[in-house]
Amino acid sequence: MNSYSETTLVADYKAQAKRLRAKLRESGTVVSHSEALEMIASQHGARDWNTLSARSLRNEPPVLTVGDRVSGRYLSQPFVGRIIGLSQINGGQMRVTLRFDEAVDVVTFDSFSAFRQRVTAEIGKDGRSKRKTSDGVPQMVLDLV
Repeated sequence: MNSYSETTLVADYKAQAKRLRAKLRESGTVVSHSEALEMIASQHGARDWNTLSARSLRNEPPVLTVGDRVSGRYLSQPFVGRIIGLSQINGGQMRVTLRFDEAVDVVTFDSFSAFRQRVTAEIGKDGRSKRKTSDGVPQMVLDLV
């Protein structure tokens, strides 16, 4: 380890796990420290604690984390919102659940509307979903900085 920030990142994750354990214990659910670390890893989009820790020590922080503010387009409609769920799935894809600040009308037909405020999509590291609309546009596109 050659950087204070790398060491601090792992310490921050461990502190999150400690707070999670305490909160769960208050509500009557007892989990071990290692179980809490695994939960924190999942929240940060890692397969397990060892993966999250190694990525952090290599100074490769996750692109997305639960609680991040994001913007982008869902079914071609612009949005701003917050990540409320994140998990790693097969092939380097992530399943992300977003809560939009304002509901988005996902229907382009003038005669009716269908508003969504919470959506889940599978995206790649580039922030784009493999699934596309009928006109070939990715269903979800996050603006990654």
